[in-house]
Amino acid sequence: MMIRTLLSTVALGATLAAPAAALDLSEMSEAERTAFRAEVRAYLLDNPEVIFEAVAVMEERQASLQAANDGDLIADNAAALFEDDQSWVGGNPDGDITIVEFLDYRCGYCRKAFPEVSELVQSDGNIRLIVKEFPILGEGSVLSSRFAIATRQVAGDDAYKQVHDALMTFKGEFNEVTLSRLADSLGLEAAPILAQMDSPEVTAVIQANHALGAKMDISGTPSFVMGNQMIRGYVPLGGMQEIVADERG
Repeated sequence: MMIRTLLSTVALGATLAAPAAALDLSEMSEAERTAFRAEVRAYLLDNPEVIFEAVAVMEERQASLQAANDGDLIADNAAALFEDDQSWVGGNPDGDITIVEFLDYRCGYCRKAFPEVSELVQSDGNIRLIVKEFPILGEGSVLSSRFAIATRQVAGDDAYKQVHDALMTFKGEFNEVTLSRLADSLGLEAAPILAQMDSPEVTAVIQANHALGAKMDISGTPSFVMGNQMIRGYVPLGGMQEIVADERG
């Protein structure tokens, strides 16, 4: 499909360079049309690098359009992204760059990104980090997110951070038994947290995050808002550091 589009573009360019009488392809005779197509084919066979140059230009334009659209999405949803008092905030609360991470505790790439995001925030020292619970990978994801949110609502931000870190490295299935044991291992009182998990307040946080994700065109995890840029998917530490430097620049 892409090659067909590029061929059409090359053909159009060749047509525009032709005399006025040849501009209307519909006016060509069948013989002229066949000759024209043969000429375009011969040109591309002699200069195949043109196709790759055209693909590069097209991808660059698409990336620019996506970045502009993402900038608009961030601006339109800034309050929900950066001022939501239902989401945990870590790092430097007065940091010059804010990173918002949408995550799922059962997501392999979220787990892979976890130590790198932590290293980025700690080593930089001037980043504000906001975590958006975004369970999308089944019942275990929903249970773990409900547990984390309930922990924050019942026991506060420090307890949430303990639970968040533990869930990110947890090995096994998420269910009420394992989550209760996890709370006990962290010195937290499990009963009130488990009782809060199915509350309307916890449900409202998850629903709000899913609604925000839909507005931001987020369908997978991890997804990040880094300053004025959207990053959909895993990025290694070096890449995140480059994005942060670019935002500051």
